[in-house]
Amino acid sequence: MRTVCTAPHRRATVRTIASANVNPVNPLWPSQYPRPEQLIVHLSDTHFTAGRAPMFGQVDSDEVLAQGLRQLVGAGLSPSAIVITGDVADTGAGDAYTRVRAAIEPVVAELGAELVWVMGNHDIRGRFRAGLLDEDATDEPYDRVIDLDGLRLIVLDSTVPGFHYGALSDEQLAWLASVLSTPAPRGTLLALHHPPIPSPQVFDELIELRDQAGLEKVVAGTDVRGILAGHLHYSTHSTFAGVPVSVASATCYTNDPLLSQNGLRAQAGGQAFDIVHVYADRMLHTTIPVGDWPTVYEVTAAQAARIAALPDEQQQALARRYVTVGGLSGVPEL
Repeated sequence: MRTVCTAPHRRATVRTIASANVNPVNPLWPSQYPRPEQLIVHLSDTHFTAGRAPMFGQVDSDEVLAQGLRQLVGAGLSPSAIVITGDVADTGAGDAYTRVRAAIEPVVAELGAELVWVMGNHDIRGRFRAGLLDEDATDEPYDRVIDLDGLRLIVLDSTVPGFHYGALSDEQLAWLASVLSTPAPRGTLLALHHPPIPSPQVFDELIELRDQAGLEKVVAGTDVRGILAGHLHYSTHSTFAGVPVSVASATCYTNDPLLSQNGLRAQAGGQAFDIVHVYADRMLHTTIPVGDWPTVYEVTAAQAARIAALPDEQQQALARRYVTVGGLSGVPEL
């Protein structure tokens, strides 16, 4: 029997402005789209190791996640939720869950977001529950429903204990169908570890979500607006049952999707996470590389404000000029 848990949401809107179609920098600049209603941060595959041992002797998963979280906090965003789509711990070690929770929870509190955990094939259900949720260490699938100011987020446990491939039981599908039988005010977002899509790497078929037709039958024609997943360790996008699917990369190591032969190549680089802007009629998924690199050029907030105050003809001239010269440092009026 599945338990529907509805968690209260703390802050759901991002930078509310007076008019939905007004550009937040300059009201004179028309915007073709309304401002997003919500922002969701999508992380995946943190793979914290037991005792903080470097993964494959090379990757400090703790530090890569810490760098990504520093970038997130520095951006000044106000997400409604931070969703981690599985493989939180590499081997399900208790201290790994303790460390990842200690890393993420202060950021979630600072940003005023809802924290959403999803089970992955490397996680162990009992330790996942005890270490991340302070719940009894049971081995039942971890399925939840969370309300984000009318946007329904459904967490599905696609794991099969002891195996890397995924599956959803008949009981889970029946529970999901029951939940989806009543539409949510702002629609539904699914979050699970195993993405229900094909992969450019044939090897991934060994560890994919099995029997996807059952899930497709349940999802088709419902108010599901998007599906968030992980597992593949690279960013990719597709559709399933007519619904957009977005797979976030990993914050530990990544897999090379350009590998030309049937196999797998893990690499100590290319880590990333996604941000998801939720509009009334669409979602925008943007991949954020994890890293701290030199700035080539920038338009500062002060410069943007001064541009906004210029007459339209001068704005048009600057639009041509700064793109070609690569910066505004040589423009005296700015």
